Amino acid sequence: MTRHVAVIDIGKTNAKVALVDLADMREVALRRMANAPVTDGPYPHHDVALLWSFILDSLAGINREQRIDAISITTHGATGVLVDAAGELALPVLDYEFAGPDTLAEDYDAVRPAFTETGTPRLPVGLNLGAQFFWQQKRFPAEFAKTAAMLMYPQYWALRLTGVAANEVTSLGCHTDLWSPWKADFSSLVDRMEWRRLMAPVRPAKDWLGPILPALAKLAGLDAQTPVFCGLHDSNASLLPHLLSDRPPFSVVSTGTWVVSMAVGGDKIALDPARDTLVNVNALGDPVPSARFMGGREFSLLTEGQPEDWSEEDVEAVFARTALLLPATQQGSGPFPHHTAAWLNADGINSGQRFAAISFYLALMTATCLDLIGADGPAIVEGPFARNRLFVSMLAAATARAVIASEAATGTSIGAALLASDQRTVQGKGERIEPPAGPAWANNARSWRAAVEARG
Repeated sequence: MTRHVAVIDIGKTNAKVALVDLADMREVALRRMANAPVTDGPYPHHDVALLWSFILDSLAGINREQRIDAISITTHGATGVLVDAAGELALPVLDYEFAGPDTLAEDYDAVRPAFTETGTPRLPVGLNLGAQFFWQQKRFPAEFAKTAAMLMYPQYWALRLTGVAANEVTSLGCHTDLWSPWKADFSSLVDRMEWRRLMAPVRPAKDWLGPILPALAKLAGLDAQTPVFCGLHDSNASLLPHLLSDRPPFSVVSTGTWVVSMAVGGDKIALDPARDTLVNVNALGDPVPSARFMGGREFSLLTEGQPEDWSEEDVEAVFARTALLLPATQQGSGPFPHHTAAWLNADGINSGQRFAAISFYLALMTATCLDLIGADGPAIVEGPFARNRLFVSMLAAATARAVIASEAATGTSIGAALLASDQRTVQGKGERIEPPAGPAWANNARSWRAAVEARG
């Protein structure tokens, strides 16, 4: 029986290996390290050697304490890997925040598919994975020519663990320009660039790719038959438990470096690609209207070196003076990609009031994202923002709907672990927060929206 699943969870800011107990859907062990790109070599790239060492050390350490029955994988999106016939890197794994692909933007725009084909908005830097591959091929033709397989990031780690090359739709369908969600096939870009022959076979997220390689099993002290599952994109890992157990309509807000909102069974609405809405593909292969902004990054920048304590008096003071933070701290993505951040009525506010206003700003940005994708029903918040009482309360006030704050430290780990399980229903755990009583919260949300609209 599979009970304890080790989940390799590579986020943009942190990398983790968590052990999930499927019996009660919780993490029982966790290893974590900071994950930062390196700048040596031809361009900024992910330090896969360091990550690999961390993964193997973590698997060995966790397994000494509790037997690992299976391994699953989840990673951030906008990342792909080019490997040669030996499975080695043909080129370093490009950091999607590197602006190099923008130098060929005009050439790339001439070949990329329309939003109506892919559900992918045109995004800056390397946020469209197709733009990364295009830039790598044009700038490094000799190295690109050595490519034997093009892989999504979770499946690169699966290849290293099992020797089996695969791809999977949640990462292929994550604003890449590479996938058509409605056809469930590669997009016209893949054929136009003659990449189809290089794309590893597409496998379901919960496919068992094989046992861990014998040498790795010995190194980490694992059973030689420990199964490794195909894996999936991190926001879709957060969504999966709710797809299996919750009744639509609902939405899931996955919080990390990015805040990704996904609507299930909501209102049919025309998506606006200019506001960073897109169509994701969930682990069951279905299209999911989505919107996002770099909320976790914004939170880190806005609170760096500042205390995160607050009081009810701080909240009342923010409401009384209508202290507002307007978008956007991180430009180029999100629902207000061209707006410049500004504070209103904030002179002299103390640290607790500042923290409250920042939390409200992030909640109101999230509510905007939910509006843009036609979300209905409760919003389930996964990840670190679920523990921010100000965030979840303002999100409930701004949407006039309940918010469920997930108890899981990382919803991504629970969702990824479910790939190794046959469970079809999952008991979701979390506190239900109704819209706050009294007009102050809703009035603050209305003031924020009016101020944003007034800026054009």
